[in-house]
Amino acid sequence: MSSSFQASILVASPSHPNSVAWSEENLVAVASGHIVTILNPAKRFGSRGLITIPPGKPFSVGLIERKDLLSDCMLHIALSRDSSPQEKQYRENRPCVRSISWSPIGFASNSGCLLAVCTTEGHVRLYRMPFLEFSTEWVEVMDISNMLYCYLKTTNFQAANFRVSEGADPSQACFDEGDDDDLPISIMRKELKRRRLNALPVMEVKACSQKQKNTFTAPHLGSRFSKKVFGDGCQSLITAEEYASRNAMLSSLIVAWSPCLPQTSGCGISSANGLTSSCSVLAVGGKSGVLSLWRIHKPESYSIMNSPDSNKTVLVGLLDAHDTWITTISWSLFISDASDPLLLLATGCSNGSVKIWQACCRRLVESSEPSGSPFSLLKEVKAADFAMATMVSLTVSGQSPNKMLLAIGKGSGSIEVWTCDILLRRFEKAGTYDSHNHAVTGLSWAFDGRCLYSCSQDDSTRCWILYENSLCEVPIPSNTPGVEGSADVPDAFCSCLGLAVSPGNLVLAVVRAFSTALLNPMYEARALKAAVEFLWIGGQQLEISSTVCPDFDVKIFPDFPEKELISWENNILWSLNQHEPLDKPLVVWDVVAALLAFKQSIPKYVEHIVLKWLKSSVGVSANLSEAIKCLSEISSRKLQLLNIISKLVVLKKVETDKLDGKSQLLEVIGGAEDERLDWTQLHSNSEMELRDRLVGYSFTVFLDVTSASHGKGTKPGYWVPIGTAQMEQWVAIHRKDIKNHLKLLADEVRTIKKSQRPSFCEYVEKEECSFCSASVPFDSPDSAICRGVKCDTGNDPTHKLSRCAVSMRICPIAPVWHCMCCQRWASILAPSPIFRMPGYPSDFKSNTDDEHPKPWCPFCGIPLKKLLPEFLLSPSFV
Repeated sequence: MSSSFQASILVASPSHPNSVAWSEENLVAVASGHIVTILNPAKRFGSRGLITIPPGKPFSVGLIERKDLLSDCMLHIALSRDSSPQEKQYRENRPCVRSISWSPIGFASNSGCLLAVCTTEGHVRLYRMPFLEFSTEWVEVMDISNMLYCYLKTTNFQAANFRVSEGADPSQACFDEGDDDDLPISIMRKELKRRRLNALPVMEVKACSQKQKNTFTAPHLGSRFSKKVFGDGCQSLITAEEYASRNAMLSSLIVAWSPCLPQTSGCGISSANGLTSSCSVLAVGGKSGVLSLWRIHKPESYSIMNSPDSNKTVLVGLLDAHDTWITTISWSLFISDASDPLLLLATGCSNGSVKIWQACCRRLVESSEPSGSPFSLLKEVKAADFAMATMVSLTVSGQSPNKMLLAIGKGSGSIEVWTCDILLRRFEKAGTYDSHNHAVTGLSWAFDGRCLYSCSQDDSTRCWILYENSLCEVPIPSNTPGVEGSADVPDAFCSCLGLAVSPGNLVLAVVRAFSTALLNPMYEARALKAAVEFLWIGGQQLEISSTVCPDFDVKIFPDFPEKELISWENNILWSLNQHEPLDKPLVVWDVVAALLAFKQSIPKYVEHIVLKWLKSSVGVSANLSEAIKCLSEISSRKLQLLNIISKLVVLKKVETDKLDGKSQLLEVIGGAEDERLDWTQLHSNSEMELRDRLVGYSFTVFLDVTSASHGKGTKPGYWVPIGTAQMEQWVAIHRKDIKNHLKLLADEVRTIKKSQRPSFCEYVEKEECSFCSASVPFDSPDSAICRGVKCDTGNDPTHKLSRCAVSMRICPIAPVWHCMCCQRWASILAPSPIFRMPGYPSDFKSNTDDEHPKPWCPFCGIPLKKLLPEFLLSPSFV
């Protein structure tokens, strides 16, 4: 039985499957009742973010005749909008959260993630973190449902006239405890009987035209119902079937963001491999069986100041996917040298059918109107038992790049697995397995498709691995490194309602609802509704049988089984290697947390893992002195990872287990003084290497702009060097330690400045204090000391000022970007080429094709954020 290392209590219990989502910036969102709770897994008792779901205003879709009001296709709509006393006694008049999905990182105006929320009223909205508002309530940035309604209205709802959607599968009722469209049968019968007895005694005639003479409103049905059915003002008369079809088109059930779309330089910015990521597709499935596809672009620039949320949004297609309700969606990305990048999509519906679609990423990027769906059908998997598809999970195997893996979770509790050779379009069924006793509510591939996690309403969480084209169950690791489980959360759960895997795949979050029958009715049952449990899965077994012998002495690690230690080592190294792609910042919270947890009890094991990773990254023996000499040959991404590990793991003081009432501090792995000095020197030289590259690139772009050879500096969005005067002073101070190439660039910059007019080039020998306007000398690239006498600082007039990590200039008083790892500040953002350098370049001009700034720390590679007070939620990247 797996044990959680921490848990967080929720104020309400989720009522729908897949109720938890883990973002790429390390935030966990949970759909619980009428709110969405956003947590930071690194701060269990820290601040939380909230999204309170507002009631949605019904859309005006047309007018119907009185005789059609109680027709079969209109009955459930009428009941869902009735405000009768019986209904008020049954439930509160506010919508619940049905589905949530995080965007990829970089789509919010502060470079964070957007959260898509779908409610039981069928409305879809996008939210961002309130980094400007200083509030716990997240900020709405876009209403997708309103945009869809505006589009359908301009086309006279032609796109909605596919069919009258069939009713949902009855098994859906087990998830719709707060749904507006699922009232008890007794209330439905009472309402129908009451309406027949009243016989609509009071009617108001719409005097719009002779054709609409028999069009009425029913006052006793409430103003919301009247507006929804009959509209506001004069509209064309439609049939009940047309109204039901239009209503189904606007009734959303599920949302899902795709991965970032790679695109060539012809469609956007080019990167090192010819691809970049600037947009994503948001899929919204509803009761009509039609999938609306929205291409949403990243902001043109990022800011932590008062700037509008400017995400360009385009409806690129309406996919007629199913004949009934769409209940689940999953995305994956396939990149191959043999073909253009493909976006893969899996959709499941209430009759159990699952379809797999594909679309060319280039076509999705270039599409500008929803004239036709860019997706084509690859495969349809029909359900023999017609059990609803509650979950689908789609991924591309990391071991076989051309292999796609599809897992389908059913309302019956079974799991069906398919494999596909994408290039050959050849599908094979790996089998159907009776995995759970109740509906599958969570399904997620992990470790590049090597294992599959599932959870169910029967309160079970299981792990599976695909071995020889069959699914085999393996236990979830039960040992917790460094810390004990959460004893303050009672083990009184009755169901699991979703799971999610951390960005590094080392932690699993599971949402579980409490059983009121197992809780103390006086103290616990009133407050405990549900909880999010976090499980360590870094020691997950990924093979049925393994003959790998450990390359360390297992006798010195008696607290952990040998197999789990081997798995922890392999999975941590795998997670670190997953950060090689350069289109994302570094988010390594789970890796750092795992290493620190092991460091408390078995530091020698951490030393072994770190040195093994260093050896594979540097390509030399595990000798720190040799690694220091090879830093110029290491990529910028690996240098940034090295800075994080050395600063936060190796050199960090951690409190070990208390012995005899005294806590011991472990300062450095190994504990030897000479080893501590080697790690300190390695960390210092690594940062020096990265600063050398940043200064060299800045000088090169400065020379390029001043010579007007390209003119890129004049284009909006391109990076322009600032602070070259401070960089020259830094070069002069460290002239003995920097490379000859950088010395030549500095001399060339000085010559250009002397030959140009002073007004043309920025050249400031001294800076002024932001507070007292006193002169501030340049002593350090990270900070400055003002010794002016104009500041009211007490007896000592000196005070410390922060310098920008990119330009080395003194930071202004206005809010600036902050790195939570190295605690540096940045008033401007660093150019993207410095993050992609495979080593110290022989010529910086070869790296100036893409000068767009990145909101990442140039020394740690993690996202830069606005520093918020402790009482507000903020993500932890390390």
